[in-house]
Amino acid sequence: MWNKEIAVEYLDSHARPSSVSRCAEFVRSAIEAGGLRLMRRRSAKDYGESLEMCDFAIIEPVSPIAGDIVVIQPASARGHGHMAMYNGTNWVSDFKQMHGLYPGPEYRRLKPDYSIYRYLY
Repeated sequence: MWNKEIAVEYLDSHARPSSVSRCAEFVRSAIEAGGLRLMRRRSAKDYGESLEMCDFAIIEPVSPIAGDIVVIQPASARGHGHMAMYNGTNWVSDFKQMHGLYPGPEYRRLKPDYSIYRYLY
């Protein structure tokens, strides 16, 4: 069983003022603080399968709720993608994202594909 309130609180309390390029680590640690164990991945873009193995499912893009996770494909050919959790107000990764689910200007300009995951239980 996953406690999304603990996960959100953990992520909010550990977020930095700006990105430190460790989004997957921060979000994974928050999910684990809530009681689930994710399979480690090298890149944020590859966490979908690990989330699905822990009873998260892809949902259609709707208004997010606290605890939803977004996995975004890379904005460049050499990128690792991005991962963030919605805290009920903002998307949070290794920093509080004040401009929506895309973490930076290049992502907002290119709008790469993404999937939003929600815990089923």
